[in-house]
Amino acid sequence: MNADAVDEIRGTAAGTAPVPLSVLDLVTVGSGRTATDALRTSVDLARLAESRGYHRHWVAEHHSMPGVASSSPAVILAHLAAHTERIRLGSGGVMLPNHAPLVIAEQFGTLEALAPGRIDLGLGRAPGTDGATAAALRRTDRLNEGADDFPQQLVELTRFLDDDFPDGHPYARIHAVPGPVQATAPGGVQSPARPPLWLLGSSGFSARLAGVLGLPFAFAHHFSAQNTVPALDLYRESFRPSAVLDAPYALIGVSALASDDEKEARRQVLTGALSMVRLRTGRPGLIPTPEEAEAYDFAPMEREVAESWLRNVVHGAPDAVRAGLDDLQKRTGADELMITANAHGGDARLRSYELIADAYGLPAAPVPS
Repeated sequence: MNADAVDEIRGTAAGTAPVPLSVLDLVTVGSGRTATDALRTSVDLARLAESRGYHRHWVAEHHSMPGVASSSPAVILAHLAAHTERIRLGSGGVMLPNHAPLVIAEQFGTLEALAPGRIDLGLGRAPGTDGATAAALRRTDRLNEGADDFPQQLVELTRFLDDDFPDGHPYARIHAVPGPVQATAPGGVQSPARPPLWLLGSSGFSARLAGVLGLPFAFAHHFSAQNTVPALDLYRESFRPSAVLDAPYALIGVSALASDDEKEARRQVLTGALSMVRLRTGRPGLIPTPEEAEAYDFAPMEREVAESWLRNVVHGAPDAVRAGLDDLQKRTGADELMITANAHGGDARLRSYELIADAYGLPAAPVPS
């Protein structure tokens, strides 16, 4: 992505926003709702985001969390690709140590064949779950081994995607399909370009690695706000131009929810705060209703966790949310804001993205039927 491509992204996707706005979808499941409901909301959200000028829609990998139905990003992305036409779709992210690199190359090669030019492959090195679940996913209890091997896994994945293992390598005769090998097979034609790689992180490790490799970087501000500025500074200081990027490109995930009424926005985001309290105390569950969250008797330590979480959630009336997002972008210098809306019901989440789009004057096109 050279400077002209970056300028094109900003010009075509941002509208009156200072930078492009995108969507991070956790496919949350509310109390009294089902995973089917959550996945239908994801389709509605992707179609809304496409119609209103959001730049990309990413799905995050999580495991063993009743309130999050995004354990299989590639499956969800294939479904979203079938219901959209233009918006970029991607993983925010796939947790690479949980998977064999060849499997990820095949999955995202398939996605690129389904939606050419629209797929992003965002990669993280955390398990996206607790230690026991990670051990079950990886069939090993040596969890640090996977995280420590992340750079090596990344190189292996890249070589599978590009089909360029050197002669003599044990994998030189192995090909990720769909992929470049089909273009060189008898009768083959040029395959679509492979999905661009992003590195994701919530600390300095991936920030530095993304900079050294010249890759775009996505930082999880929504749950690691204290590390945002140091990580982005490290990314920019470490950055080396590459065939992918001429200059650093940093996206940050931010939790934000807009409502027609300020008090209603507070009621909705309190559900996310209670969910975080339960997760951090080993009691993950479905996303509670606003009524349940309001009635909950927070213990002092729980209230501290909830208030700490809420301080980093931009919420309120649309103009207040726009002001908060603009301030965050100025403070961090982020090149793109990826908004996640944590609330109990799909209606509140969809309405929030509509109101934020309105606040920025993004295209008011209707969602296709």
